[in-house]
Amino acid sequence: MHDYDAIIIGTGQAGPALAARLSQAGMRLAVIERKFFGGTCVNTGCIPTKALVASAYAAHMARRAADFGVTIRGEIAVDMAGVKARKDDISGKSRAGVESWVRGLPGCTVIQGHARFSGPHSVAVGGTMLRAGRIFINVGGRAAAPPIPGLERTPYLTNSGMMELGELPDHLVIIGGSYIGLEFAQMYRRFGSRVSVVEMAPRIIPREDEDISAAVADILESEGVALHPGAECIRVSGQTGSIAVTLRHADTAREIAGSHLLIATGRRPNTDDLGLEAAGIETDERGYIKVDDQLRTNVEGVWALGDCNGRGAFTHTAYNDFEIVAANLLDGNPRRVGDRIPAYCLYTDPPLGRVGMTEAEARRTGRPYLVARRPMTRVGRAVEKGEALGFMKILVDAADRRILGAALLGVGCDEVVHAILTLMYAGAPCDVMQRAMHIHPTVSELLPTMLGELVPADVA
Repeated sequence: MHDYDAIIIGTGQAGPALAARLSQAGMRLAVIERKFFGGTCVNTGCIPTKALVASAYAAHMARRAADFGVTIRGEIAVDMAGVKARKDDISGKSRAGVESWVRGLPGCTVIQGHARFSGPHSVAVGGTMLRAGRIFINVGGRAAAPPIPGLERTPYLTNSGMMELGELPDHLVIIGGSYIGLEFAQMYRRFGSRVSVVEMAPRIIPREDEDISAAVADILESEGVALHPGAECIRVSGQTGSIAVTLRHADTAREIAGSHLLIATGRRPNTDDLGLEAAGIETDERGYIKVDDQLRTNVEGVWALGDCNGRGAFTHTAYNDFEIVAANLLDGNPRRVGDRIPAYCLYTDPPLGRVGMTEAEARRTGRPYLVARRPMTRVGRAVEKGEALGFMKILVDAADRRILGAALLGVGCDEVVHAILTLMYAGAPCDVMQRAMHIHPTVSELLPTMLGELVPADVA
């Protein structure tokens, strides 16, 4: 039995940063990683997919060169081997950086292998037994496959498998019309594949307001992505290069023939093989570890951070989990998960920056609210860049004039949204931003203008 002050299981976004703080505090700790350092974000999520998005954007803009008075002679071709090599290099350097960081921490022992609990404060990795009074679970999640007849006999890809794809699919069929599915849909259409997206809900990204869903659908369809909302996938069959996907829409069945199949219907936590029952750690019906508002499990001295706790599904929420745990444990600074404001982005082009409530959620509260909208065609910066698709929408409480939420679909809006997010954290009324002088020419300069054009929601 090897004794430590703390054990961290997993090196996703929360684990390495927490290891650094614990090391700085003089603790003797063990960090356990079963495969790749850096977790989903570094290896199969944010970093590699945004590298692919960048390559797809370059191809798209090259095809649009004439719109800007630029002549490119010859065919615009995409070298998928080169695209993958660039992505692998960026992701690989990030992974190596995380590993080097963790291995270099004073008092930190890195153990590679699969960890399983043998008791409330003991963990086995192969034949090695470890014990600590504090254990932090940061094991992340993975793609979930729905119970589609024939799927178990049909080759399919997930977000992880897409990272290993070195060739261009002739026809990529994507099951799932939400954030992951739509990002891959647009990028592979821009690479040159035919792309079809199947979504069981009546519209794509059903979590968003209808106007946002419709605008994103228009953008994708204008680029040639075939969308099939309101369609249930009832059967799949075939082999790579020849995949048959049978859909049912209302009472009508039809078949889509594709070369590759991507399943993008959600994720599940990596908690099913951790031996949590041996520690008495409780999970919910989906396998997520139950935690309180400070990320403590029901077992004293055990915390769960990141995707495995069901309290957020993003890199930024995982890192914020680390900040909350470190503040409470090491700084005497009480912080809670309940204090954070929901915020995320959909990285289609243009991107969707989202913060706070949707309009549907604001309407359900029953409180009076104000709304401001502006199409990107009325944003000078977007017009100048030749990227004036989308629109921006801000919701404001009619009583205290605090911002309730925003949906910003347009060029640069993945960055612009943070101006609104910061104001919301400050608890300040929207008048503070309305009176601010923003820089011209930018997308952000229109936020004060929009806030001067608020109208009651029933008038908008």
